[in-house]
Amino acid sequence: MAKTRAVPASRRARPAVRPLTRRVASKSGSTKAAPTPVSPLAPKSLAALPPLAGVRLATIAAGIRYRDRDDVLLAVLAPGTQAAGVFTRSKTASASVEWCRANLGKRTARALVANSGNANAFTGAAGRDAVREVAASAAAALDCHASEVFVASTGVIGEPLPSHKITKIMATLSDAGAAGGWRAAAEAIMTTDTFPKMATARAMIEDHRVTINGIAKGSGMIAPDMATLLAFVFTDANLPAPVLQELLSSGVRNSFNAITVDGDTSTNDTLLVFATGKGAPHPHIAKAGDRRLGDFRRKFDALLLDLALQVVRDGEGAQKLIRIDVSGAESDESARRVGFAIANSPLVKTAIAGGDANWGRVVMAVGKAGESADRDRLRIDFGGQLVAESGQRAGSYDEGLASRAVSGREVAIGVDLGVGAGRARVWTCDLTEGYIRVNASYRS
Repeated sequence: MAKTRAVPASRRARPAVRPLTRRVASKSGSTKAAPTPVSPLAPKSLAALPPLAGVRLATIAAGIRYRDRDDVLLAVLAPGTQAAGVFTRSKTASASVEWCRANLGKRTARALVANSGNANAFTGAAGRDAVREVAASAAAALDCHASEVFVASTGVIGEPLPSHKITKIMATLSDAGAAGGWRAAAEAIMTTDTFPKMATARAMIEDHRVTINGIAKGSGMIAPDMATLLAFVFTDANLPAPVLQELLSSGVRNSFNAITVDGDTSTNDTLLVFATGKGAPHPHIAKAGDRRLGDFRRKFDALLLDLALQVVRDGEGAQKLIRIDVSGAESDESARRVGFAIANSPLVKTAIAGGDANWGRVVMAVGKAGESADRDRLRIDFGGQLVAESGQRAGSYDEGLASRAVSGREVAIGVDLGVGAGRARVWTCDLTEGYIRVNASYRS
C-alpha cells in the first residue's frame, strides 16, 4: 500500500533548504530521483509554517509519474471554508482549471486535491472524467459534495491522468491528515522545482491576530496571465468569498502577474485562497475596502509577492534574479508592457547571464514593445549606474561599473521612457544553458 505522510509542524524555526532532486526516466516510463543542485537563488532557509486552524494536510506517493516521492496532496478544510481563485487565461486550459472555475461560484470548499507529474491538459473527455472521479472520491471520504472539492494538476501535457491511482488511496489519505506538514505539502506539488516554496504571515484584523500560510510550485512555463502555476493560500480568518476574491484579484497584479521566467503561460495556472474562519474571532468583514482589513491586505499582498519571487528565483537554470523598473510611461499598463518586453527578451536575459552590460539590448526591447517612448529622452540604468540618456550612451558611462552592476546574483534595470507618469515593476531571471537542459529532456 502507498505510504502516506502527515508530518507535524517542524520545531525548528527556519529549516534549511536541503538538496532536492530532478527526475530521470526509467524504462517503465516512470521517473526516479537523481541528485540536482538547488537554485543558487534559493532562500538560505525555508519559512516554518505553523499549523492553521481548519486545515489538515496529507501527502502520498501514488506513482502518478515519479517514483520514490510523494506526488499527491490532500488538504482537508473545515466545513464552511470560503474559497476564491484566479486561473490561467490560456485557451487550452486543463480539465482541473475548468472544474475549479465552474465550482468557484458556490464559494465553499471542503478539500483541495493536487497532483504533480501529470497536467491533465489536452486530454479530452477522459481528462474531465478523471477530475470528476478524483473529486467524487474525496467527497465520499469527507462526506461532502463533489463541487466542494477543488482539484489541481501540474506536469506533462497530453498524458491521460491515471485517476485510479488517486481514487484508490483517497480514504487512506483523508484519514492521515494532520495540522502540520506544510513542507511535505509544498514538495508534493513540485515538478522541475529545486526547492519547496512556502511563506507565512501574521495579520491583525482590528485587535485580533490571524494566520496566513501559502505554498506554491513553479520553475518553468512562467508568464502568468492571472496568477501562477500552482499556488495555494490558506487563512484562519473569517472572510466571505466575495471579499477574498477581491483581495486576490487585486493582490496578483503586482505579484504573480508581475513575474516571468520564459514568456510561456501554462495551461494549468491556478491560485486558490481558502479562509476557514476557525482562527481568533474578529469583527464581521463585509467589504474588501473595510479599513479594519488594512493590515491583513498588506500582509496578504506581501505573502503573494514572496511566493511569486520564490518562483522566479527557482526559474529553470536561473543564476540571477532581475528586477525591472519602468517609469515615465504613458500609463501604468504601458509601463508593464514595456517591462515585460524587456523581461522576456532572450537577448536581454542572456546578456545578464553573461554579466554583459549590453544596454543596447534594453534599447531594442523598449523599441519593440510598441508603446509610447521618446528615444531622445530615454534613460537606462543598471543598478543605479546611468548607461544611456538623450538618445545615446551616457557621458558618464563607465563600462567597469556597469558590468559590475549586472554581475551579481541580483540585478536591477531602470528605464525611464520620458513621456508620462506611468510606472511598473516586473521581475524575471536570466536565461542560461540550464534552461535548455531541463526542457530538452522534460518528458524523457
